[in-house]
Amino acid sequence: MAEVYVDNKKKRNQQTAIGFGILFVLILIVLAVVGLKGLKEGKKYKTTTIYGAVGGGKENFLADEDFNEILAKEYGISVVNDNWSNGKLVKESVVRKEDGAHYDFIFFSDQRFYEYYKTAANKEAGEAPRETVLNGSLTLNTPIVIYSWDVVVDALMREQIVTQKDGVYYITDMNKLLNYILEGKKWKDIGLDTLYGSININSTDPVTSSPGATYYGLLLSIMCGGEVNEANIEENLPKLKQFYEKSGYMSFAPADLFDKYLKTGVGAYPMIVDYEKSIIDLANSNPDGFAQVKDKIRILYPVPTIWNSHCIATLTEKGNTYFEAFSNKDIQQIAWNKYGFRTGVTGGNYDVSSVGVEGLPQSIDTAVSGLRINIYNRLIEYLGQ
Repeated sequence: MAEVYVDNKKKRNQQTAIGFGILFVLILIVLAVVGLKGLKEGKKYKTTTIYGAVGGGKENFLADEDFNEILAKEYGISVVNDNWSNGKLVKESVVRKEDGAHYDFIFFSDQRFYEYYKTAANKEAGEAPRETVLNGSLTLNTPIVIYSWDVVVDALMREQIVTQKDGVYYITDMNKLLNYILEGKKWKDIGLDTLYGSININSTDPVTSSPGATYYGLLLSIMCGGEVNEANIEENLPKLKQFYEKSGYMSFAPADLFDKYLKTGVGAYPMIVDYEKSIIDLANSNPDGFAQVKDKIRILYPVPTIWNSHCIATLTEKGNTYFEAFSNKDIQQIAWNKYGFRTGVTGGNYDVSSVGVEGLPQSIDTAVSGLRINIYNRLIEYLGQ
């Protein structure tokens, strides 16, 4: 009997030990899960808060969890982004409205405003003194493209306006397309009997919208033979105004125009102007919606096109740290794969097949330089008369 009692006691001790072992493992698992959650939420990183005055068009990317975790983990910063318009950034004193404190960086959504900010303030025009810019450059880039549909592009290829190369569609005769629009040529004139009205490319209003202004800057550059100067701008502004008047109603918000294009189809919007990033963002944020239209959509790259560049201007050393973070390859991949931004001065180097969108070129090889802000101002003022 004593031997049986000893064996039972030994078994109970073993079972107790096993129970404690299982409990210990469970505790380790719980601690690991909590720790990983803390890491994901940035709770394990000691960070310094920095502040930026930020133009629009990149809100989703700047709020991305993975992007902000890299900032916290590898650069020790957390960022507060305050929304500013480009126009206010170059006119008003760039300080925080809450406490009048200075920002660590400005993140322009248009290169022309970035370049203009680095010049002396025009006091006669009521501009506030500028902050001293320590560093900065083009940071997030996306080219102007024209979105269309399969049947429209097939017709434009027959007209030798569009050419396909390596699976990418290019508008290789922009002047011919512009002349078709200026002449009032109808869709039926190029074999599209199911489309009504004149050939047109819908865009946002250049007088009130930055994307629209960028697009009309591209048109002016093309009309001027690639170089806008005092001699040829006066000659071509009337032609640009004629083009503007033939364009009819213009949606104010770029997101609204792209949404209408997708929802109403080829009959309502045969061609629209937008950014390359829009289709990549759609493929990631709404894969079901993208799947419904991806076989019919065509992305056309004007030859030449023009970049929309979001530029950082640093105002403090903490702002410099933020700017340096954009050279991080993981951040560059997040910007491209999820939001469609090409990064760096030359637009980066990516595997375009990784985003699941067909018809994207590996690189943008033909682009005109952005116009100076005084040229844009003259363009906008002329169109708005």
